[in-house]
Amino acid sequence: MVLYCAADLIWASRIKATADSLSVPCRPARDLGMLEARLSDSEVRGILIDLEAGDRAFELMERLRGEAATQRDRGIRIVAWGPHVDTDSLELAARAGADEVLARGAFDRRMSSILTSLSQPPASQA
Repeated sequence: MVLYCAADLIWASRIKATADSLSVPCRPARDLGMLEARLSDSEVRGILIDLEAGDRAFELMERLRGEAATQRDRGIRIVAWGPHVDTDSLELAARAGADEVLARGAFDRRMSSILTSLSQPPASQA
């Protein structure tokens, strides 16, 4: 399962449509409550986080990388993306523990390969 937190309906729709076309199970996690629900009922392998979601984006990363995170949580791969001009948020996401941080254009171009990659078990589990 791949989760996503998108700042707007356009990105949410694009992610969901791309995932569906690839047969990659994908569900939203717009806030901590939804993230907790997904973690409890699914084998989450990755999460896509739109940095334009603001504080919500960083709350989700803190939940997966912070002191309260379990080893399983830390194994969930995080891909964050945002506007290339928002270098502060891109840098903060890297420091917050995102495995990959991309400008929006790069994320858009690579969305299919990112979703496919996130849906696969890590190499250590394959």
